[in-house]
Amino acid sequence: MSRLHLTFACGSLALAGTLDTAPGHTGLLMISGGNEVRSGAFSGQARLAAAVARAGFPVFRFDRRGVGDSEGENRGFRSSRRDIASALEAFRALAPDVERVIAFGNCDAASALMLNGGDGFAGLVLSNPWTFEETEPSSQSLPPAAAIRERYAQKLSNPKEVKRLLSGGVSLRKLARGLVGSVTGARGAEGKLIEEMRVGLESFSGPVAILLATADRTAQQFEKDWDPSDARIERCLGASHAYVEPDQAEWLTARILHALRL
Repeated sequence: MSRLHLTFACGSLALAGTLDTAPGHTGLLMISGGNEVRSGAFSGQARLAAAVARAGFPVFRFDRRGVGDSEGENRGFRSSRRDIASALEAFRALAPDVERVIAFGNCDAASALMLNGGDGFAGLVLSNPWTFEETEPSSQSLPPAAAIRERYAQKLSNPKEVKRLLSGGVSLRKLARGLVGSVTGARGAEGKLIEEMRVGLESFSGPVAILLATADRTAQQFEKDWDPSDARIERCLGASHAYVEPDQAEWLTARILHALRL
């Protein structure tokens, strides 16, 4: 096994990629969410790629246009279809023995794969799909509406928090902003994005795994927008958005290896 850093073409632009070599005939294409570079949060995707390659499956990661080491303008996940297709083409050229490619995407990368109908892939591993009606996930935006409602329900059921509210220990302005967000955000989440994702995924005939980190606000919102009884959903208890916890990281690796072995 070796790790190769390279560039590949997306039209006239050069995108940065990383290939972890392995002898298997099924490969994994990892797609970063948000504006995250291909190494992932705290190098989580780099470690995940190494673990999957050690198990015998080659792995390709890349920075989409305008992100990390790649050229071009970052136009968000809705415009990433060409980036994904170019990465898949490069992966197949670099690893000609690969016969099947499974895609793994977290957050809006999962949403992009759903919007694209999983085009070109033999299977999909979709983690914490982004359903909130914004162009991009942002640390400056309000959390998803379901998470806001859950948070305030917990606070108002706590006698200490109620006492703080009545004694002036809680900012009424902040409380009002949160409650408004819990309503307006819910309306946004019921917009066209989730419907486009649903239609796109219905057109895909390969195996699909939907992985949800139970401590993640994006995953909580997805459960509100999606059918929670969907048999393809698997939940990782206590996991945060990037599965940075050791046990949860192992769980994620195991689920991806399962998808590769199908």
